[in-house]
Amino acid sequence: MVDLFAGCGGLSTGLEQAGFTPWFANEIVNAFANTYKLNHNIDDDHMFVGDINILNQHIKDYSALNDHNITLVCGGPPCQGFSAANRQRIIDDPRNQLYKAYLTFLSKIRPEFFIMENVRGMAKKYNEIEENFKDFLGSDYKFSFKLLYAQDFGVPQNRERFIMIGNRMGIDPESIFSEIEKEKRKPFVLRDALYGLPHLEAKKEKGKANIENTESGLTVRDFNYPHTEFYKFINGDRVITKLYNHKNRYNNPRDIEIFKRLPQGANSLHESIADIMPYARRNGIFKDKYFKLDENVICKTITSHMRFDCNMYIHPWEARGLSPREAARIQTFPDDYILTGPQNSWYAQVGNAVPVKLARAIGLGIMKFIK
Repeated sequence: MVDLFAGCGGLSTGLEQAGFTPWFANEIVNAFANTYKLNHNIDDDHMFVGDINILNQHIKDYSALNDHNITLVCGGPPCQGFSAANRQRIIDDPRNQLYKAYLTFLSKIRPEFFIMENVRGMAKKYNEIEENFKDFLGSDYKFSFKLLYAQDFGVPQNRERFIMIGNRMGIDPESIFSEIEKEKRKPFVLRDALYGLPHLEAKKEKGKANIENTESGLTVRDFNYPHTEFYKFINGDRVITKLYNHKNRYNNPRDIEIFKRLPQGANSLHESIADIMPYARRNGIFKDKYFKLDENVICKTITSHMRFDCNMYIHPWEARGLSPREAARIQTFPDDYILTGPQNSWYAQVGNAVPVKLARAIGLGIMKFIK
């Protein structure tokens, strides 16, 4: 399989769990690419770090893409110009040049199957998308789409994605989606994902990025995970003895006090913080400036905004935001998946990823027709 716009590798990890072999990947951000390579045993000959448009110009230079049959190409091209109110065609909007580059890559490689994942708004423009894919791929491919909810596949998170699947094997895409539906299961809740991890406190020293201690967290430490049902869900039968990326960021004293006072499920408008809430005159605008997560339900959508602050992702029973490891667990990454690069980029990598167990369900649905 080939993963385009690969990020840190959430989609690839799930597809690998379904039986695919990550063979080639493309990612433009160095830190994200380094995380991908570390966790997927891919060398530089099997990864292009840079703009996909440049890759498209040099596909012939990569034996990995020319000397082997590619079963599957997947990716989620950033696509800002999909709004139903936008009268310009998607393919002509300069904001969507990465979407066009994805189509170009497919037309050159012509894999047996492809997956395109994106935000739910893409569904509003599906007639245009269908036309674009026919223009680039011809009549050999059959394709369709569904809006899939990560929580329907066990992920303890509210996350909806546009998933388009196509193939040139003569298979009805609806049959593939029917197989994916068979992978549905009851979701875990936030408490399941957070249970058993070491206690952390907010870092109190501002401007010191490389602090390592057991109070605010460590990049890596020895740890014996409790083997809960959720542990087995994300790790299988493997015994993992190291804890990675469970490290907190700086919070000022006022924010820490807000974190303490808020009850679970409450936001900035809650009376418990009325006397210390900043932006009080603009409460209607900033009602979600703070939000304390509820351990008894699935988590709100993990996003890359967490790289700026975790005030909308306050830990349900500790006075701090979620750690990158906790965010990764909510995204159902295995516990031994190591995030590289600066600490704030850990949040961005996890927030941009496709939930691993959603990707696995999609992969298993496709794999039924390969085997």
